[in-house]
Amino acid sequence: MEDFGYPNFLTVLGVFAQHWVIAGVPHSALAPRTMAHGPTRLVSSFTTRKLDIDPNPVHNHPMRTKPKIIGSSAGNTAETVRARIESSGDRLWRLADFVGMPFTAVAQTLSRLSRQGVIQRLGKGLYYRPRQTAFGTSRPNMAHVRSLALGQRAVFPAGIAAANLLGFTTQNAARFELATDALSLPRLFLDKDTLVHTRRPAAWRTLSEMDAALLDFLRNRGASSELPPEETVAKLLEYFREPGRLERLLKIAPSEPPRVRAMLGAIGEQIGQPESRLAELRESLNPLSRFDFGILAALAYARQWQAKERKTREAF
Repeated sequence: MEDFGYPNFLTVLGVFAQHWVIAGVPHSALAPRTMAHGPTRLVSSFTTRKLDIDPNPVHNHPMRTKPKIIGSSAGNTAETVRARIESSGDRLWRLADFVGMPFTAVAQTLSRLSRQGVIQRLGKGLYYRPRQTAFGTSRPNMAHVRSLALGQRAVFPAGIAAANLLGFTTQNAARFELATDALSLPRLFLDKDTLVHTRRPAAWRTLSEMDAALLDFLRNRGASSELPPEETVAKLLEYFREPGRLERLLKIAPSEPPRVRAMLGAIGEQIGQPESRLAELRESLNPLSRFDFGILAALAYARQWQAKERKTREAF
């Protein structure tokens, strides 16, 4: 068979170009062109067409994109949040009041409404919508505010307040003391002179107010007691003889300082707990350490639990 050859190919293509329009391009665009230098070359030309605008739905249906929704989710959230606040009168608002809505959008909306004066920012994530009264702008109920602000934190009396709760003193300190497992407490909701002891172990969340006060009393070595050492110890033992109390405090003892663990061991031994129940406490202590029990060195087994030598009564 005779070789078709390149020149014959161009001839045939030129014939087709005279009778056809390929992709809407006139045949002149497909005609062979001769370069100034070099052999004849075929130059192709195409017209691009956007297929997804083709009116024929049979071919372009898979290529269609979903229409854009007019209006953003954040915009809708802002409108919803504002409408709810403005229609509800004076009340407190938190992020938790807008469950099911985008967290970031709600936070930004509340912050914006605060800057616009629609609501008042009382603290992190806590806002108040005031109303005008005959006596001026309404104010939030501070007792309710404190319950919301402190509700998710463990807060207990500490220092003299704890000793007063337990009956070791009748004093009321000039500076009220609190203990909490949080890193801080909102100062807005506390008296300016309140002393806050932060970062108590997370295990304190499971404690009752009385149990936490007892641990705080041990941490302070009984220093807030107005009673003599022997009476202080006797009253302390009464609390620990109550059913279940020592067991509850032993569960969280590993999170307490070594001196508190040693005090719990001495108390447990004095109220007749078996050594097997106290073995874990004893093993947690460095046998070479000595601990300052303060006036609680009057415990009968204080020395067996590595208490430092008791000071004279006059020193107390």
